[in-house]
Amino acid sequence: MFETQSGRAISAGGPTLVAVTEPAAAAAATGIPPQVPSRGSPGPDPEGAGGGPEGSVAPEGILGRQAQRESAARTYARSLPIVPVRARGLTIEGADGRRYLDCLSGAGSLALGHNHPVVLEAIRGVLDSGAPLHVLDLATPVKDAFTTELFANLPPGLAADARIQFCGPAGTDAVEAALKLVRTATGRPGLLAFTGAYHGMTAGALDASGGAPGVRVTRLPYPQELRCPFGVGGPEGAELSARWTENLLDDPKGGVPAPAGMIVEPVQGEGGVIPAPDGWLRRMREITAARGIPLIADEVQTGVGRTGAFWGVDHAGVVPDVMVLSKAIGGSLPLAVIVYRAGLDVWAPGAHAGTFRGNQLAMAAGTATLAFVRENRLAERAAVLGQRMLAALHGLACGHSCIGEVRGRGLMIGVELVDPDTGAAAPSLAAAVRQECLDRGLIVELGGRHGAVVRLLPPLTLTDEQAAAVLDRLADAIPAAARRTH
Repeated sequence: MFETQSGRAISAGGPTLVAVTEPAAAAAATGIPPQVPSRGSPGPDPEGAGGGPEGSVAPEGILGRQAQRESAARTYARSLPIVPVRARGLTIEGADGRRYLDCLSGAGSLALGHNHPVVLEAIRGVLDSGAPLHVLDLATPVKDAFTTELFANLPPGLAADARIQFCGPAGTDAVEAALKLVRTATGRPGLLAFTGAYHGMTAGALDASGGAPGVRVTRLPYPQELRCPFGVGGPEGAELSARWTENLLDDPKGGVPAPAGMIVEPVQGEGGVIPAPDGWLRRMREITAARGIPLIADEVQTGVGRTGAFWGVDHAGVVPDVMVLSKAIGGSLPLAVIVYRAGLDVWAPGAHAGTFRGNQLAMAAGTATLAFVRENRLAERAAVLGQRMLAALHGLACGHSCIGEVRGRGLMIGVELVDPDTGAAAPSLAAAVRQECLDRGLIVELGGRHGAVVRLLPPLTLTDEQAAAVLDRLADAIPAAARRTH
């Protein structure tokens, strides 16, 4: 049971969890025990960040200049008008002195939260060593250490026969590399992707994402409970999705271009935090393997312990042919790679390159992050704590008819908001919840087909005390937003 800051108990079941302790060096670096701030106040910081920034900063002026100078394509800055000046762990401090619990975590990039001591130590180690910061794709001790740690954590069936391609700094470039790789290796043009998918913002990645018109992609149904495309949900809906896929691929009049690969997210993130059923994902592996179609797992957001296993595919015991990795593997700095079976390694030299694929600082930070997650079993902790948070949110949903569904896996959680009368998605209510959360010092973002899903992506170092604070603020924000929008 989570005891919230307002004194309300939110039942989640299960044993009390013990917070993960940092190594002695890390604890010495923080020096301040965690505390949970009072709701809506700039009080003590759960990570002990404490104190204000040196000197005074005028956030209004900075925000005004941003609005004047930056592209209309900016996103988070519109809904989160804060000016971060200091951060540690779960907490961000704004220029106005307010502190926020950050459940966005750099869109899932910050597995250990902001400025974790082991990450900072790794970055300082490279800076102090005199090592070059820019190395293109040359071999370095820093890169070798990163690759060794990454391979140690891969699914064994892939690690034993894998190659790695360092890509440009963003996950979308790794998606582009994966699509180019399988098309080159198979000589086929087509691609299989899923409704609701999100794979990035470059042209090829957008083609594979939901809603893209006029592309060489066959869109397949992704199973889900609340809005099942077959109207049944559950195992039956997943089975119908698999049968549809199999029939379409084997139908000589199905109109499907010869597929070079199938790309799938183990949990659809931007699509609304929808976990793929384990049995269905195994069927996708069987279907693709039987037809010689490479299976690409997009683990950009689900990797490095986020879902309660080191990789999202681990839940189903699936070994893909290609894994697309970014976000958390760089330890908060830009890094993106693909890892794939050696048999697909048919690249010509320079077939996929990038000036900034040799980010030494990101590799060092990533090595430290991967090792810390492994050594402290943070994936297992995310599974247990995430289950307790989901249980608490299910309890909250029982008292609020505007909550259509609570879903997720590990510390990748979504709450879909609906119109209580019609069951239709309620994006205006979700936006109001996001604002009410921000007013209470909690940062969340939205996702889903209609932007009606409130998403929680806290760091894997989240403590029981911090989880209670997050749930408390969200539990207050939802009814407050419902009153505002009705």
